[in-house]
Amino acid sequence: MRKAGIALLFAAWATAAEASSGLPGATPLQCSEALAQSEIARHGSALEFKAGAKGTWSYTTGFFSYALLRLSRESGDPSYGAYAAHVVTSYLAPDGSIRGYDPKEHNLDLVTPGRAVLQLYEQTHEPKLAQAAKALRGQLEGQPRTSEGGFYHKGIYPNQIWLDGLYMSGPFYSHYGALFGDPGALADAAHQILIADQHLYDPVSGLYYHAWDATHTLLWADPLTGHSPNFWARSIGWYAMAIVDELDDLPRGQPSTASVQSVLRRVLDGIVRWQDPASGVWWQVVDQGPRAGNYREASASCMFVYALAKAVNQGLVPPSGPYQAAARKGYAGLLHEFIRREGDGRVSLTQCCVVAGLNNRNAAGRVRDGSFDYYVSEPVVDNDLKGVAPFILAGLEVQRLPEPVPSIPAR
Repeated sequence: MRKAGIALLFAAWATAAEASSGLPGATPLQCSEALAQSEIARHGSALEFKAGAKGTWSYTTGFFSYALLRLSRESGDPSYGAYAAHVVTSYLAPDGSIRGYDPKEHNLDLVTPGRAVLQLYEQTHEPKLAQAAKALRGQLEGQPRTSEGGFYHKGIYPNQIWLDGLYMSGPFYSHYGALFGDPGALADAAHQILIADQHLYDPVSGLYYHAWDATHTLLWADPLTGHSPNFWARSIGWYAMAIVDELDDLPRGQPSTASVQSVLRRVLDGIVRWQDPASGVWWQVVDQGPRAGNYREASASCMFVYALAKAVNQGLVPPSGPYQAAARKGYAGLLHEFIRREGDGRVSLTQCCVVAGLNNRNAAGRVRDGSFDYYVSEPVVDNDLKGVAPFILAGLEVQRLPEPVPSIPAR
């Protein structure tokens, strides 16, 4: 009876959230499809390569394409995959070279579309896709590193490890290693996760700082530890997704894989701890709650729900623990807080932070110093692909969650 009661409670919770959002009565898979269809309609061919046009080989386009390929497989609708394939392959010349891509930039962001390239290669085995993937693998081979072997986030940011970069490169790196029999890629992908954990974890809050400067000298770096001063939600979301996705490919039974699994639980524990109890989602600066200027942010919240739900589905954390409950509550929060039905019938994801980084100045001329005031100063928009893609993926994982199993009270 208790098990059935909990299942009914979660069902009522989700139904209430859907009814108060722009997607009443929809399943998580249908919610993912609704936003995907809306974004495809909004972008049309704008994401494709066209000489002199705006479309670029970028992590946002690659991330969205990857999410659409996953959606196509889970929904059985080939149109999502066809759109993604058209976008990705528009950047590839017949010999597999990538238009608009310069590996000499040493920019980890440019590796991210490789995930979609690998997915397409698994489907078609086209030689040009393999060549494109090998070019991206070659960038990682020559990527500048810290003394401990951690990738610089970009060539223009020497001695810096950013949490963002772990997702930009890691899931491609590990999947390439598994697909092409490259054990060095698998070992190095795990190594990157562990270096970031070593330098960016804060045991007091259970959260991770955005970035680390190996020299401890930059404006935003703590002179004793080298890490940046705040906990930016989306950077932690990138890290959480990187780990849970890489664990699909890292070989089980190896010490480094076990260490990465331990890091995942540490990341998820922090995410669960700082979930907003009222809304079920997360704040832009995670530990600052309703401090003036702070806001509930969509992209990170989607990433957290995805990582939590996938960890349960992959057996990386128990279904009876706090992780599934947090994923379900978080997904209900996504629908209630961020989903809006537009007058034209399309669906929008609201409250997405456009970007946040460190070093230099932003578009408004503000120094990107890692302060609270900086993180809450960047523009907030609708339908940023950095939020749309993880919303699609979160729906796929929440759809697959097992019926929650109640914990047995200790005697």
